[in-house]
Amino acid sequence: MNKVLGLDLGKKTCGIAYSDALGFVHGVETYRFKAFDYEDAAIHVDKLLKEKGITEIALGLPLHLSGELSEMAQNVLHFKDLLLALNPNYTIELVDERYSSVIANNTISALNMNHEKRKQVVDTYAACEILDTYIRKKGK
Repeated sequence: MNKVLGLDLGKKTCGIAYSDALGFVHGVETYRFKAFDYEDAAIHVDKLLKEKGITEIALGLPLHLSGELSEMAQNVLHFKDLLLALNPNYTIELVDERYSSVIANNTISALNMNHEKRKQVVDTYAACEILDTYIRKKGK
C-alpha cells in the first residue's frame, strides 16, 4: 500500500497524519499558521511530503450536513490548488469530513485529556480520522 498523508485544514491550523506502508495511521502534528495564510501551510505540508516520500493526499472537505459545500470548503479547494502548484504530481483526493471532528472529540474524551491538551491535538486526531476514512473506502 502507498503511504498517504491526511489533512484536516482549518482557518489557523492544519491537522496532519500519515499512513505507513501497511496502512496504519499515525498522527504527525497540528501545524499552526496565521489566519488564512494557506500559502505558509502548503509550504509546510509540501516539505513534509518530500521528507516522507509521499505523493498521495487525503484532504478533508468540509460539507454541510445537506452535502453542500461549506464556506470553508472554498478555502480547502484553494489549498489543494496551492499544493498542486508546488508539485503537480501530487494525487489529492477530497474526503467528506462532516463527522471527523466529532469522532476526534469522542476519541479524545475517552482518553480523558484536559481542555488545553484537547485543543492541541483535536486537529491531528481529525486528520487521522479523515485518512482512515480514505483508506477504508480505497480498500473496498
